[in-house]
Amino acid sequence: MSRRKRWVAATVAAVLAFGSWLARPDADEDSSRHDIAVKPTPELVARGEYLARAGNCIGCHTAPGGVPYAGGRRIPTPFGDVFSTNLTPDPETGLGAWSSDDFWRAMHHGESRDGRLLYPAFPYTSYTRVTRADVDAIFAFLRSLPPVKSPRIEPEVRFPFNTQLALMAWRALYFRPGVHEDDPGRSPAWNRGAYLVEGLGHCGECHRRRTWLGGTDPDEHHAGGAIPMLGWDAPPLAPARPMSDAEAEEMAELLRAGTSARGVVTGPMAEVVFQSLQYLDEADIDAMVAYIRTLPGGEPAGGGAPAGGPQAERLARLGERVYRDRCAECHGDDGEGEAYVYPALAGNPSVTAPSANNALQTVLFGGYPPSTAANPMPYGMPPYAHELSAEEIAGVLTYIRRAWGNDASAVSPGAVERR
Repeated sequence: MSRRKRWVAATVAAVLAFGSWLARPDADEDSSRHDIAVKPTPELVARGEYLARAGNCIGCHTAPGGVPYAGGRRIPTPFGDVFSTNLTPDPETGLGAWSSDDFWRAMHHGESRDGRLLYPAFPYTSYTRVTRADVDAIFAFLRSLPPVKSPRIEPEVRFPFNTQLALMAWRALYFRPGVHEDDPGRSPAWNRGAYLVEGLGHCGECHRRRTWLGGTDPDEHHAGGAIPMLGWDAPPLAPARPMSDAEAEEMAELLRAGTSARGVVTGPMAEVVFQSLQYLDEADIDAMVAYIRTLPGGEPAGGGAPAGGPQAERLARLGERVYRDRCAECHGDDGEGEAYVYPALAGNPSVTAPSANNALQTVLFGGYPPSTAANPMPYGMPPYAHELSAEEIAGVLTYIRRAWGNDASAVSPGAVERR
């Protein structure tokens, strides 16, 4: 479809969305006068704190060096930057004047207290599945925080994407409010995992591919893809083949501790583990893995031609020398690594992925696993952008993506220089 036709389709969708918006009642059937029944007991606040961690609210709503939950963090998007808002109960700049109904509409419908449609950088497309009871608990916790004055920072989104009409069109294409419903044919653990992965944990916001308009396709079942504006890829959550019990245990360990016998989490996922997943109950982590291992498998996003050709051979020879000099001391002569210390490179999905983005980011800027209760002093990998040339970095990546049974595409010096 041409760009012009897309715009025509989007305009038609906007008109339809506007009519739907006009017809929509002001009060949701689940929230009418709900505030009367909400009592912020200590138990409700404690539960809300746990749920807020599960949703990683603190991750986006805390600026670097700022007060937790006070907002102000820049969130880059392909359409411009938005800034997270203040979730503390300050009456002027935060949630102090909000009711639980207002908060429910934001989480469930993606609408602010004044009726504005919210940018989907706030993942209400996933949070809409969160139950009203859990939303109320999160709100009770946020209202228990010390109020912090932190004024809203205006978005820096380009026209026409900064208009309410554009948001109406986007929502008509990509958003339908809904709640999670248990599958009676599945176990309670599986249903809990589905609720966390698809709803509160909003894993699909990164682990699903996005269209040119920033929407996600729920039928892709977390096939992975590039994370817009960050330079990292979210790997597929959907297993390419049935996941063994040992592999499921390793995934649970990675989510809980940030490290396992063969791997570590780095990049954006390290922050998710640090801020959120390490605080979850073991049963919830296991439930997430139980759900993930049943996702339909899919092909990950492509990243280049298969390894081969004269340039790839030359780069691999150069890369082998670099590897022996710089990498083998930690990762081993055969790429076997050291359990819980240095991740194995042989058979490592981050190394053999069709796209070399994550491996390239790690070599250039270093690999830093999160510090967690289960692994408080993780080993990190230093950056090499200032020590190795683009050709050397391309060479060592090409080598490790082809060595020890790995069979992935070569990396060109041009790909390194574009970083």
